Amino acid sequence: MDPAPAAPEYKPGDIAWVLTSTALVFLMCPGLGLFYAGMARMKHSLSLMMLSVLAVALVSIQWYFWGFSLTFSATGGPFIGNLDHFVGKGIGWEPHPSAPNVPGSAFFLFQLMFAAITPALAYGASAERMRIMPSILFLFIWSTLVYDIVTYWVWGPNGWLTVMGVMDYAGGTPVHISSGSAAVAYAMVLGKRKDYNHPSTVPHNVAFVFIGTALLWFGWFGFNGGSALAANARGIQTIINSHLSACVGGLVWVMLDYRHNKKLTLIGFCTGAVAGLATITPGSGFVSSSSSLVFGLVGAGVCNLCVSWKSRYHFDDALDVFAVHYVGGLIGLLLTGVFAQQSIIGLSYPAGAQNVPLGGMLDGNYHQIVVQIYAILSVTAWSFVVTYGILYLMNCFPGLRLRLKDHEEELGTDMAQMGETAYGFLPLMHSHRGGPDEESMGGMRVKGEESANAGEGTSSSSSSSAPTATNVSTATLNLDLHEPRSDEDENHPRRLPEMREQGRKPVRLSQPRRDGYTEDDGESDHSESHHR
Repeated sequence: MDPAPAAPEYKPGDIAWVLTSTALVFLMCPGLGLFYAGMARMKHSLSLMMLSVLAVALVSIQWYFWGFSLTFSATGGPFIGNLDHFVGKGIGWEPHPSAPNVPGSAFFLFQLMFAAITPALAYGASAERMRIMPSILFLFIWSTLVYDIVTYWVWGPNGWLTVMGVMDYAGGTPVHISSGSAAVAYAMVLGKRKDYNHPSTVPHNVAFVFIGTALLWFGWFGFNGGSALAANARGIQTIINSHLSACVGGLVWVMLDYRHNKKLTLIGFCTGAVAGLATITPGSGFVSSSSSLVFGLVGAGVCNLCVSWKSRYHFDDALDVFAVHYVGGLIGLLLTGVFAQQSIIGLSYPAGAQNVPLGGMLDGNYHQIVVQIYAILSVTAWSFVVTYGILYLMNCFPGLRLRLKDHEEELGTDMAQMGETAYGFLPLMHSHRGGPDEESMGGMRVKGEESANAGEGTSSSSSSSAPTATNVSTATLNLDLHEPRSDEDENHPRRLPEMREQGRKPVRLSQPRRDGYTEDDGESDHSESHHR
C-alpha cells in the first residue's frame, strides 16, 4: 500500500496575510457604494449602495458554483477553464498552482472578492437611470461571459495572455479595463440621463465620498498587497507603491483643479487618489518606489484631462468610470511595460534564484510593451462587445427593460425601485434671528407643520414678531419627490414639537464638481463641456 501523501506545509503568516487581504478587499465593496452614493444625486444614492452589496452576494454564489472553476482550473485551454472545481469541488487544503504558498480555499476566497467588486465598478457609468432588477441577472451573465474569461486569459495557469507573458500584478486588465469597457457599453445602451447637461448633476454628499475613499484606500492595501499571495518583501513593496501613487494622484488632481476656481476641493483629492490607485494596480508588484511616483503623476493627470473632456463623449458616464478606472488601468499597464524591473520581481523568489523573469523596457525587454498593448486591446474588445450584446438582448424583453421610465427617473431610483430614501426624516434647527436665510436650504422642499395655535388664526408672521436669540423652531425637510412617508405624519413621535415652516423658497446650493469647478443649481458660468 502506498503511503498517504504528506500534507503540504504552509507558513501561518502567509495564510494570515491572504485572509486579512480578503477582508480588506471585501471592505472596498461598501466603500465603493458610499463613494458612488456621495457622487450621485440624493434621490439615487441608496440604489448604488444596494448594488454594491448585491454584487458581493450574487457573484459569491456564481463564483462558488462555476466562476472559480472557469477562471482558475489548472487543466483548461488557452481561452477558458473547465468545470473541474464545479460547486467547490477540490477546493480545500491543497495549494492551487497559481498560489503555492497558501491553501486553495484561501486563494478561492481572495479571488472571490476581486470578482465581486469588478461589476460593481461598472454600475457607476449607468447610475441615476438604470433599473435594479435587470442588473441582478446582468451580474450572473457578465461575470461568467466577461470577467471569468478575461481573468483566465491574464491569470489562469494556461491562459493565452499568461503564456505570452503579460505583466498585470493585481488587476489592471481583468478589473479596471474590463469594468471600464463594460461601463461604456452600459452607458451607451441606456442612453443619456434626461437632465444630462443640467448643472444640478453635482455630488450630493461630499462626506460620503470622503468616507468611501478612505475605505477604498485602506482596502487597496489588501487588493494590491495581498496579490503577492504571501507575506514577503514583494508584498511590502507593493503596498509602498500603492500608497505613494495614491498620494501623488490626490495632490496632482487638486492642483489641476485649483487652476479653475482657486479652491482646494475634497472631491478632487478623493478622485485623484482613486485614479492613482487604479493606475498603480497592474504595476504595483513590478516597479520601484520611485517609479510609482510617475504612475500617480501621469495617471492622475491623464484621468483629470479625460474627466474635463467627458462632454465630448457620445455616452453619459455618470460617475466617470471610464475616465478614472479604464484610463487609469490603461496608463498603468503601459507604464508597467516600461518601468517593470527584475530586481522587484525577484523579491518573491528565493535568494540567488536564476529563473527571475526580466522586467520591461528598463531591463532592455522592449517587447514587453507590445504584450501589454495586446492585453489592453483584447480585453477591451471582448468586454465591450460581449457586454453590449448582453444588454442589447436583455433590453429586447419587456420584463428586462434596463432603463427607468421618465417619471421614475424624475422621482429617483431609490423611491421608484426600492421605496426608500436616504434621508427620510431630517429636522432643521434654526433661529428666527440668527438662523439660516433663504439661500441656505440647498433647493430642498420644506414641509411645514401646523402650529399649536393655528386654530386661533394666528399667522406665521405674528408668531415670529418678537424674535429672541433663543427662539428656536424646526422644520422637516421632504428631500425627495414623493409623498410623505408614514413616519412624517404630523403626529409621529419622531417629529419634534412646534414644527412650523411656511413659504420657504427653493434655493440653490453651490457644490464642487469632479473637474474642479463650482456650480450653482440651475445656472453655470461654464459651458456644457464641464457639466459635472
